[in-house]
Parts: sequence; C-alpha cells; structure tokens
Amino acid sequence: MPSPERRTRMTPEERRRQLIAIGVNALASQPLEAITIEFLAAEAGVSRGLVFYYFNSKTGLHHEIVRTARDSLMHATEPKPELAAAERLHDTLERFVTFAHDHRLTFFSLVRGAASGDETVREIVDEVRSAQADRLIAMFGELGVASSSRVHVALRSWVALAEQALIDGAVNAELEPGELVDYLERSARAVVTLVSEPRNAD
Repeated sequence: MPSPERRTRMTPEERRRQLIAIGVNALASQPLEAITIEFLAAEAGVSRGLVFYYFNSKTGLHHEIVRTARDSLMHATEPKPELAAAERLHDTLERFVTFAHDHRLTFFSLVRGAASGDETVREIVDEVRSAQADRLIAMFGELGVASSSRVHVALRSWVALAEQALIDGAVNAELEPGELVDYLERSARAVVTLVSEPRNAD
C-alpha cells in the first residue's frame, strides 16, 4: 500500500521530475535496461498508465533518465572559473573521478550508451564527450597550448581513453582515487604535448 508521502498530490511537472529522479537513482543498483515502466510505477506508487502518460514508452523513459544523468555529470564536473587553469584542470579531473566512483552504474550507463542501438542515447553521450573535450581545450588554451585541429582531435580522443580508465580505475575500483587523478592529468598533458610538438621531417 502506498505510503502517505507517495499519495501526496503533485503538479504534473513535479510528478515527472519525481519519476525521472527515481529512475536515475535506480542506476545506483541496476542497469538502465532493468528500469521499466512497471518498475518505476511500483517505486513511485502510481499506475503504469500514469508513467506512460509522461514518457510514452520505455524508450522515452530511458532517454529522460540518460539526459538527467548527463546533466548530473556535467554539473558535478563543471570547471571552477575562480581557479587558475592548472589548478582548475586538476580539480575538474578530481571531481570526474569522484563522480565515477560515487555513481558507478550511472557513469557506466552513460559510457555504455555510446554503443547503444538507440540513436538518441548515442547522441546524448556524444554531447557529454564533446562538452568535456571543449572544457579541456579551453583550459589547455589558458595554459598556453595553441589551438589546432590536432589538439582538438587529441583531446576528444583522450576523453574516450579517460572513460575507460574511469571504468577500470573508479567503477571497478582498480586504482586509488588519487592515483587515478594523477594518471588522467599526466595522460592529458602528455597527449597535448605530443601533438603540439613539431613533426620531424621525413
């Protein structure tokens, strides 16, 4: 029987936000595919039809959950403009590791979404990658790295490397947080240095 709290009348927007929040929180213990209309209805103490009303389908529900998870990651790793560029880079990577560690399945679901058969989910994940790369490009620009196509490609590629490192190091807890932050920072700097150096003539 639903608790009195669950029976509290909400506005449509409040109810929608509540349902999405339940879905995102569920990622802490199960994969995205396991979060169904029926599961969400039971957790919220509402009818299956009401969940359908807000999301139209399981696919629509998953899109909103992934978008909200994306926004949570982007907010949690937002660079702090008051910090100097070098300190800001370290701080941002530190919070990236913390997010992956504290929200393991949420982060894993986002990364795994890149291989999803759902085009919308892939686009959402690509948005995260592009935004994170753009943040890095801006920080390295402040550190004196000249903007170039090679630097942009290198840092966008590095984001994919960082995701795998975060899965192995933070999600699977194979590295201590400080060790993982150090690896990410060193590897990002090394990639930028490599592509910024003049190429040797053949």
